Amino acid sequence: MSIKRALLSLLSCVLAPRMVYGWRTSDGRLLRHTRVSTHAHIEHPDSLRMSDHVFVGHFNFLDASGGLSIGEGCQITNHVSILTHSSHHALRVCGRGYYGHPRPPGYRQAPTEIGPYSFIGPHAVIAPGSKLGRGVLVTAYSYVSGTVPDFAVVQGQPARVVGDVREVDRALLQRHPEMSEHYRAWAGDQA
Repeated sequence: MSIKRALLSLLSCVLAPRMVYGWRTSDGRLLRHTRVSTHAHIEHPDSLRMSDHVFVGHFNFLDASGGLSIGEGCQITNHVSILTHSSHHALRVCGRGYYGHPRPPGYRQAPTEIGPYSFIGPHAVIAPGSKLGRGVLVTAYSYVSGTVPDFAVVQGQPARVVGDVREVDRALLQRHPEMSEHYRAWAGDQA
């Protein structure tokens, strides 16, 4: 291997995205089984409530400024934006008057909740104030705004319910009945 290739290889190891196990919450709790990419950006981590066993992949933007809750076992793939504020209406309405305005008209801030064991596909956007139930599957490139019921599969811009994850779960649990107790532990009676 040439020196140039060796240096490039070393540099890519240092700068490339990596998954880091363990996340320390703003109150000091260690979430041992949570994995967060070195290339995920979390705004206002002090307003983030995250449970354990969460996966936050590469190149995500998590805006917790208005309060963000991520339930146990969630998987947030890559290139996802989860928002708790939106200023694009305010910027258009106010123009240059936006900067320095104490409460610009059109500015929106609302807490966002992602229910336990939900999956957010690549390039999805979760709008401020959205509430995703448990076990929700958001397909790639979807724009989610509002409330999504438990176990829903949502797709599109705007996202609409197109299925129920329990159909796939039932087939998998038939092949692996030893997992039924674990599944019911988080899914409850709706399983």
